[in-house]
Amino acid sequence: MSTFEPLEARRELPPLALIAGPTASGKSDLAVQLALALIARGREAVVINADSAQVYGDLSVLSARPSSEEMRGIEHRLFGTWDGADACSAAYWAAAAREVIAEVHARNAVPILVGGTGLYLRTLLDGIAPVPPIAPEVRATVRALPTANAYAALQTEDPARATVLAPGDRTRIARALEVVRSSGRPLAAWQTELVGGIGDTVTLHPAVLLPSRDWLYARCDGRFAHMLGAGAIAEVQALLARQLDPDLPVMRAIGVAEIADMLGGTLNCGQAIARGAQATRNYAKRQFTWLRNQSPSGWPRIEAQSFDAEVIFVSLLRIDALT
Repeated sequence: MSTFEPLEARRELPPLALIAGPTASGKSDLAVQLALALIARGREAVVINADSAQVYGDLSVLSARPSSEEMRGIEHRLFGTWDGADACSAAYWAAAAREVIAEVHARNAVPILVGGTGLYLRTLLDGIAPVPPIAPEVRATVRALPTANAYAALQTEDPARATVLAPGDRTRIARALEVVRSSGRPLAAWQTELVGGIGDTVTLHPAVLLPSRDWLYARCDGRFAHMLGAGAIAEVQALLARQLDPDLPVMRAIGVAEIADMLGGTLNCGQAIARGAQATRNYAKRQFTWLRNQSPSGWPRIEAQSFDAEVIFVSLLRIDALT
């Protein structure tokens, strides 16, 4: 991800707060805390979603989207904006986020990004490769290939990309093969020409939440069990009734397959809870590892298990007190 200039050199640029962390780490609550602290200083704030599951209107419960009570009167944007039938890519989300951030800045308000989807954040801040549209016939041919065949083709047509992908990573294998076949250039070549990033147009105030893994995993376990009694089963029933493409992101969200198997009689309730909780822990672990190792070293890592916006975002709150 991008590196950022010292704060003193960037105070003339509009502020952008960023709260990143794994699922169940307390990001949403901290974002609201920060917004309320800004409002107390006379500066409006808007929370903007950067979580790839919370973008879908179909996944209110399973994505742990903040309730109206949890929002505490703070404006929230890009939560539940996409219909599950429409896949929200990082590029689509970043384009929408750029528009919202520009709108918030035009109101002299502070946008607060909150989420744990590293690809979304990287695309927004650093930009995206300007890959031209994939030819429809190429896409149809590639998507019809079994994963093993597509991977074998990629090993021949873009061996460098194939070496960094798992042989079973169907989505990324297909994307890389589509790009090289449609454009004549490997994906890595396009990725050296990133465009559209906003990292050099804002003063970034980031925080990465990395609480104790034991504490985090315990929250993951409790969260999934709670979801089943809070409407997650009805959410999955509604998704199944739509007969959506099983490869859509909304259908691959954590908990959908487990609850679907329970509804179909393959799993009992206890087994579904156990598998859903394990999947949530695995996802949190991947996010934790990515954020710890891949986010810029200059982004503060917050390892406490309770978060105080007044302490974490002191520079932002001080600047806004003077504006």
